[in-house]
Amino acid sequence: MTTITGIDTTPPAALTVSVCRTCAVEHAERPDTCAICADERQWVPASGQAWTTLEELAGEGCAVSVRELEPGLVALEVAPGVGIGQQSKLVLTSAGALLWDPLGFVDDAAVDAVAGLAGEGGVVAVAASHPHMFGAQVEWSRRLTAVTGREVPVLVSEADAGWVARPDPVIETWAPGPAGEREILPGVWLSQPGGHFPGSAVVHWEAGADGRGVLLSGDTIFANPDRTASFMRSYPNRIPLSAAVVTRVAAHVARRPFDRLYNNFDGVIPADARDVVLRSAERHAAWVRGDFDHLT
Repeated sequence: MTTITGIDTTPPAALTVSVCRTCAVEHAERPDTCAICADERQWVPASGQAWTTLEELAGEGCAVSVRELEPGLVALEVAPGVGIGQQSKLVLTSAGALLWDPLGFVDDAAVDAVAGLAGEGGVVAVAASHPHMFGAQVEWSRRLTAVTGREVPVLVSEADAGWVARPDPVIETWAPGPAGEREILPGVWLSQPGGHFPGSAVVHWEAGADGRGVLLSGDTIFANPDRTASFMRSYPNRIPLSAAVVTRVAAHVARRPFDRLYNNFDGVIPADARDVVLRSAERHAAWVRGDFDHLT
């Protein structure tokens, strides 16, 4: 066994990680019900709580695929799908990489692929937009640390730290500084507009979209099929946010320029995304205020 600043880097094959079948968030123990799924923003299936492990998922044929979205940005996906089925993003810079919205499944091949893409700078952090996207965040960190010999912290918003179901020394809580954001890599900014969860976070990547800027929004802001945006407390249960919160979220992300937006699945607003977000927020606020009740 070796350690890096107190972190156990024993090859993780001997570890058994419990994974919720519905949300694919890793758990140190198996409670009667996954707290994340029992919340009104998620759901527990009518058939009841079900659990699995990474080893079982591998035996079911799960594998991670890698696809370039644009230069410097890579999508990671699991097939067959696991849990919510988010699309993880890997932001690549000359100084290192950020693994965003980590998948609920990881194996050695996926870790090798990510470490290879990250290059000499390595993966500097694993971070999720909100608790639904925690996935196997600790397992990703521990396996990357074991392969690269370099500590990979898991960044969790202080406001949402209570949702962590697998505590570990690799987890580092963070809160917005005086400027309301934290620079993870040169030109890669993590900030916390809240909304969907109090700690809901986004990433601004200023070099993306050929230098016009990219916003990785998780589902703090969701890209719609018509290339507008939506804002919800719960997407599966159709619970909206208030006009005031949506206006606040849009104003927060608009502080930095971005031309393109990617959510936590395949959704993208390919151009003029900052203006689209602001217009969409105005539309949402008007509807929930009742401005258009005469149309109903």
